[in-house]
Amino acid sequence: MHRFARVLLVLWVFLFAVSSQSVLQVNSAPSACPPDCSVYLPMAKKPGAQLKIGLVTDTAGVNDHSFNQSAWQAVLDAETNLGSTGDYIESASQDDYATHINSFISQGYDLIITVAFTMGDATSVAALAHPTQKFTIVDFTYDPTLPNVRSQTYASEQAAFLSGYLAAGMTVTGKVATFGGMNIPPVTQFMNGYYQGVTYYNLEKGTSVEVLGWDPVTEEGEFTNDFNNPPAGHAMAVKLLGEGADIIFPVAGPTGLGAAQAVQWDGDSWVIGVDTDWTLSASAYASVVLTSAMKDVRATTYEVIYRAYQYNFTGGNYVGTLANEGVRLGTIASSVPGELLTELEEVKADIIAGTIIVTP
Repeated sequence: MHRFARVLLVLWVFLFAVSSQSVLQVNSAPSACPPDCSVYLPMAKKPGAQLKIGLVTDTAGVNDHSFNQSAWQAVLDAETNLGSTGDYIESASQDDYATHINSFISQGYDLIITVAFTMGDATSVAALAHPTQKFTIVDFTYDPTLPNVRSQTYASEQAAFLSGYLAAGMTVTGKVATFGGMNIPPVTQFMNGYYQGVTYYNLEKGTSVEVLGWDPVTEEGEFTNDFNNPPAGHAMAVKLLGEGADIIFPVAGPTGLGAAQAVQWDGDSWVIGVDTDWTLSASAYASVVLTSAMKDVRATTYEVIYRAYQYNFTGGNYVGTLANEGVRLGTIASSVPGELLTELEEVKADIIAGTIIVTP
């Protein structure tokens, strides 16, 4: 049966929900331009044009090795490339969101960045009350869209599909696993893609690799119910390793770093990072990172900043995909065989072409 004839159709529908207070506002010095600066759009400065950018984090803080840190790096890129100025306020609880957003509004910031789906309500309330204020929100979208809010969402199931295919090709025990921070769509979207990637590998190879920690039919699985609790992630990973899994994909923000530690201590297993490239953002665990299913928040946030800088800001939704590199795999372990790497590229091309359909 030809590959193009194999379309994975599993339609799983979801509801929304979830994280953050605080007090620290910091003005950063411009960062050095990163080696891959060209990825973050042209560095063409407009005479006299300067943006004031305010970032409101969720409860994980600006150094969360995830969305907050990636979005803040985009602000630093804009300081270096465009002469913008940026500040952030860290939230300690969800009750802080509205206060911090309004603080930036009252100070005349041009663009306000809010991070994660938990800030959806606070952002929409502020946007509706201040229709000329520009906002962008990471990992949340509105229906109908808001004219002054640029949503950044991601086809994260596509990158997760690739990581699932890779995991199925690398497992020795025939069991791989995943777990989430909470049973909510932005999390289960990754878990669904991962499950489908393993399933596709089994269909292609005639194997029977098992996925522990998630059942897409019942929509039930393993969850720590916390995104900022590494000990809980460690305990969950130990449980899954004990059940025979040798590759674990934690979709739980900083909680997942505990799983990476458990895998490292195990010494005979792999972890798959999420959101960022864990070989870089969690380099202490680089030796056990098989790859990472990334949402390139840094690139998509910079895209929005650049639009505002060029007076070309519009509301609506920007979707990161494999095709536009808004989602992708991070660094892949050097021990992965070349044949499997070639297959991954073929699978990626088929997803982009629509030959393989991945559902969120």
